[in-house]
Amino acid sequence: MNAAGGCPHPANARLLARGAVAPVVLPGGVEGMAVLGHDALRDFLAHPEVAKNARHFTALREGRIAEGWPLMTFATVPGMTTADGEDHRRLRSLVSKAFTPRRIEELRPRIEELTERLLDDLRRAAAAEGGVADLRRHFALPLPMGVIGELLGVDTEFRDRLHHLSNQVVATDIGPQEALAANRELVEVLSAVAAARAERPGDDLTSALIAARDGDGGRLSGQELIGTLVLMIIAGHETTLNLVTNAVRALCGHRDQLETVRRGDASWADVVDETLRWDAPVSYFPFRYPVRDLTVDGTLIPAGTPVLAGYSAAGRDPAAHGEDADRFDVTRPRRPGAVRNLSLGHGAHYCLGAPLARMEATIALERLFTRFPDLALAVPEEELPRPASFVGNSVRALPVRI
Repeated sequence: MNAAGGCPHPANARLLARGAVAPVVLPGGVEGMAVLGHDALRDFLAHPEVAKNARHFTALREGRIAEGWPLMTFATVPGMTTADGEDHRRLRSLVSKAFTPRRIEELRPRIEELTERLLDDLRRAAAAEGGVADLRRHFALPLPMGVIGELLGVDTEFRDRLHHLSNQVVATDIGPQEALAANRELVEVLSAVAAARAERPGDDLTSALIAARDGDGGRLSGQELIGTLVLMIIAGHETTLNLVTNAVRALCGHRDQLETVRRGDASWADVVDETLRWDAPVSYFPFRYPVRDLTVDGTLIPAGTPVLAGYSAAGRDPAAHGEDADRFDVTRPRRPGAVRNLSLGHGAHYCLGAPLARMEATIALERLFTRFPDLALAVPEEELPRPASFVGNSVRALPVRI
């Protein structure tokens, strides 16, 4: 994989032309595989003999992964993303209480209020800079960070630091010392958040997790608590941040699609769905491991191989989405009985926060383009800077003229 990130779509198209599964070389020369094809990925994500726990990662188990490996957090952080079976069900059940339809709907007024305030901030920022402002910095970032911060009970003083550290954790081109330092500091900051909530419990997920007992009387361990908070912070704001950013880029580059929505021939929810497919907020997500040798779409994946879920590639797979899969179309019909996109996962590890992410993005886009109907990119798409990661898929800044 290209550790420095960049736009994934040209390379994805070349790989998909060869097949649904591809060998990859991860940072540090670690050999792995990526599942790219939509149908192959759907089946792989739900396969009963594919695990998430790093004890199945052969190279790590055998001591062949260096300390400070950039992707170590993804492999080893304690929590839902590295748990299987009963352990995964236990952890998921504790967190799922914060993501019931009722709890998510209760957040709607707060999301709407925060959206309007941030749009005011965006206007002021643009006025101070000759009509141009970084939409990612002033709108797409503080919205999900504010929502997940409120959901978790994270005090405002911690939020900017957590965003910076989560960027470091998902970066795939940093050195071992930087990676170790970022992970240590992220744990320290989240430990401080947990300590604050333990001392002053509130109506938030962190307080609930600290107090939680599962059906057998067990408690979330300290490591599992911090690992769960790591997952919630990274997935809870990075994914929605990229989703909103990518949707704005798509609509600015496809004004006909924006007009389709304005005419009422498609909804803002359709925009969110098509953005998830066409420009997935997560490009390649680490890791899954076959517990035995598996043949996926004709390609052997040996047991213990670290496998990336190629969401950005699957979204533009012509075999699933037609020969025009690389075209952004908010009226795109769904294949009968098919999963429209896999960008928020599939199977037992489907993203718990998916309904919240969709709600945030739908509200954000509707209010943004209602307030600023002539909003446009201030620089050409090809000049937008890309993040140094093949995990996240977006741009580092989005200067817009409002």
